[in-house]
Amino acid sequence: MSENDKADAAAEPADLAPTLAQARERIDAIDRNIQELIAERARWAHKVGEAKGPLKAAVDYYRPEREAQVLRRVVDRNDGPLSDVEMVRLFREIMSACLAQQQPLKIGYLGPQGTFSEQAVRKHFGHSSHGMPMGSIEEVFQEVAEGTADFGVVPVENSGQGTIQITLDLFLTSPLKICGEVELRVHQNLLSRNGRLEDIERIYSHPQSLAQCKNWLRQNLPNAEIVPVSSNAEAARRARNADDAAAIAGESAAAVYGLKLLAKAIEDRSDNTTRFLVIGREIFSPSGNDRTSLLVYIKDAPGALFHVLSPFANHGLSMNRIESRPAHQGKWEYAFFIDVGGHVEDEAMHAALAELAPYAAQIRILGSYPVAVP
Repeated sequence: MSENDKADAAAEPADLAPTLAQARERIDAIDRNIQELIAERARWAHKVGEAKGPLKAAVDYYRPEREAQVLRRVVDRNDGPLSDVEMVRLFREIMSACLAQQQPLKIGYLGPQGTFSEQAVRKHFGHSSHGMPMGSIEEVFQEVAEGTADFGVVPVENSGQGTIQITLDLFLTSPLKICGEVELRVHQNLLSRNGRLEDIERIYSHPQSLAQCKNWLRQNLPNAEIVPVSSNAEAARRARNADDAAAIAGESAAAVYGLKLLAKAIEDRSDNTTRFLVIGREIFSPSGNDRTSLLVYIKDAPGALFHVLSPFANHGLSMNRIESRPAHQGKWEYAFFIDVGGHVEDEAMHAALAELAPYAAQIRILGSYPVAVP
């Protein structure tokens, strides 16, 4: 809008506000412009693919660092009225559809359909990716390592219940790399076939979800039998077969398995969030706001842990997380999983790892990847 147009609009009396028909006409015109621009973006995305030459698969075109940079700019430009989360979601779907012109990315996750892991896949890769539900987290690692899946999405920690230990343990022996992270706000819901709370005698859910809702269950269904199962979607699948059974799961599971919502958002913590890792077969370039995950085997010596941690402080690197796990290499030997702000290609990270090396039995770079965008 030109300066003259702005002045004219400001001078219009309030009673000349657009009619409903005029407002809808303007929306239709905007929709046409948006559609034309999306099509133009898709054509240019295809040209980027052509510029890269004859690559083998969709995974060869995917660059998480570039995607993170685009989404950060979306957030920086956003002045409302839509939230940052909504704007990022819209742009992710556009990028997902543009990438799928080459071939949809194949993403493994803990299934079946309707799990929070599937929600994390859709949040990070968009609905144009091809989700591949797996029977276990181990199977996700295996399918990505074998190349059947391009990437995998696996849970690693919850804000209230802590670490998912099986995920960390798999990194002890897996050659896979961490390529990204997803933070998913998790709402647990009580679902059943008939929708009557007083009929519930048995509750199915994943152990993590049961732990996240233990206070609510104690107060509202203290006599119900608690049955842990492999996933929330499996819980929903079982609950659909009996009127006296219920499942704790996400709303998407209710839609997939035809269940009614008995109680919404029954998690004990209002900030209940699960962090997922995106696993792949290589480390990508820096995005400008990255995190590095390390696996450090320490030597058994006085002050060993101090010598592991101090190099990061000495070089101005923020340590976000540290977790110890049995190293499976000898009795009472431990490995430390450490998350540090920065990318492995950064000078400060190089210097810190060089300072750490004499005090560590082994250092493995599990991945350097963009910090999660909302």
